[in-house]
Amino acid sequence: MTTSARRWRNALPWLLLALVGVGAAALRYGLIESSAMGQLCGAADNPWWCTVRQWLVLGFLHDIYGIAALIAAAAALLRPSAWLAWLAAALGAFALELYCFEAGALALLIGCLRLLRWQASLPRNEPPAQQHRRGQQQVQPQP
Repeated sequence: MTTSARRWRNALPWLLLALVGVGAAALRYGLIESSAMGQLCGAADNPWWCTVRQWLVLGFLHDIYGIAALIAAAAALLRPSAWLAWLAAALGAFALELYCFEAGALALLIGCLRLLRWQASLPRNEPPAQQHRRGQQQVQPQP
């Protein structure tokens, strides 16, 4: 695998995680906190997406997002999987943005650390002697 392809493979989970954060922020500020949306949903003949808004509000009022993020974080700790690590980080970012601060922050941290550990364990297509050397440093002989 080329260096460019490897970089994209390593960057893709982080870019998708950023998209989850942006999407959660758009839901929070565009749909939930917007006073215009609240007035529109308060009318008798409200649009269909007012039900989605109501379910989102009920989700953070009952800490559903935080609980889901913590479950994913526990699963990521128990089973070393890139998918579970990303899911824990994504649910943590979503929960953090939608008012479940403590659980969301913990799940985001655990997910990101597990994802970093998984990426660090990937093979690097370098000869074994070159994998752990830094620049032109020399190995010192034993005294």
